[in-house]
Amino acid sequence: MHRLLLIDDDEALAGPLTQYLARFDFELSAVTRPSLALQRLASDAFDALILDGMLPEMDGFAFCRQIRASQDRWRDIPILMLTARGDLTDRVVGLELGADDYLAKPFEPRELAARLQTILRRTRLVPVAASQGGHGGWLRFEGLDIDTSRREVRTPDGVADLTSTEYELLALLAREPGRVFTRDEILNRLRGQEADLYTRAVDILVSRLRKKLEPVEAVKTLRNAGYCFALPERVS
Repeated sequence: MHRLLLIDDDEALAGPLTQYLARFDFELSAVTRPSLALQRLASDAFDALILDGMLPEMDGFAFCRQIRASQDRWRDIPILMLTARGDLTDRVVGLELGADDYLAKPFEPRELAARLQTILRRTRLVPVAASQGGHGGWLRFEGLDIDTSRREVRTPDGVADLTSTEYELLALLAREPGRVFTRDEILNRLRGQEADLYTRAVDILVSRLRKKLEPVEAVKTLRNAGYCFALPERVS
């Protein structure tokens, strides 16, 4: 059973959502404030966060930034943001801050369950390179090493601090160097289903990934086509 932590000041939401998500093998706990969420994260283990954008103490976007910038064990936990509106600004900001997905309120519980299943499936995939043999689960390139067993990415400056979505994007491209992936194809592959996300989300993820890999230039943009992995494999 997957353990989820809901951070939302709407106390009426937790009860019915807990009952509904139990059908999908989710165990939901709920808190109403970021400070309480940090206490729960410190004492318990959770598989994902459901984070409302509008919260007391600090908004959900600031809390998402705090989680991703922390040095605690939960900094890479998958985060699904709930936004009061479905407008582009909220969605872009959430993704730029490191959220793995978003859902606009009001939402259908079935869609929430489906998005959570996709996020958790994506973060638990058996690495393709490791299953095919590879080099002990490593993908090695000039200036970049990807440890697919530990889901770590090493640059000349050390281990890159990637979110689960950023890692999956890099791994997707690196497993087929030189192949051009369209934005829609990347969205579908990362989401594991036909994505209704806008293609701008891929540009945001690529931008985040590039900043974290600097000065290594691993991802190449092909105008009006998509993205590809551009580093040559390391021979020795």
